[in-house]
Amino acid sequence: MDVILLERIENLGQMGEVVKVKAGFARNFLLPKKKALRATKENREVFEKRRSQLEADNLKRKEEAEKVGGKLNGLKVTIVRQAAEGGALYGSVNLRDIAEEITNAGFTVQKSQVMLAQPIKTIGVHEVRLSLHPEVKVTVSVTVARSTEEANAQAAATEEAPAAEAPAAG
Repeated sequence: MDVILLERIENLGQMGEVVKVKAGFARNFLLPKKKALRATKENREVFEKRRSQLEADNLKRKEEAEKVGGKLNGLKVTIVRQAAEGGALYGSVNLRDIAEEITNAGFTVQKSQVMLAQPIKTIGVHEVRLSLHPEVKVTVSVTVARSTEEANAQAAATEEAPAAEAPAAG
């Protein structure tokens, strides 16, 4: 099925492009979320009339996302979970858990903005990407630990490690 993209979609195309997608993807995701229009003659005309407004709206959303991204980039959050002696979690840390912790830190983030290939299942410091806008991505550091004391120790260890590797000035 051919659709006209109303915004940039990663791994698919830019705003205004006509792309071929599977019917289910268009029917279940792109069309209901108003990310695309069916590529009919009438819709192409409608898109061309609305193009400047869509581009202005996209630019405004992108600027807002960049402002938030500047504050959010490098944020460190801690999630406390029970774990075995070897560091394997009893359960896992998923998108919702990460989104809740970032929201508790004072930023509004939806779980759909958290980009995690698979749930976190081990203790440690994990880098997680957030997609605030199709063109704005930031990275936050998620520390998973058994207790807040352990999390502080892990954070201190990760901060010391890069400093120890840096060559001495002189």
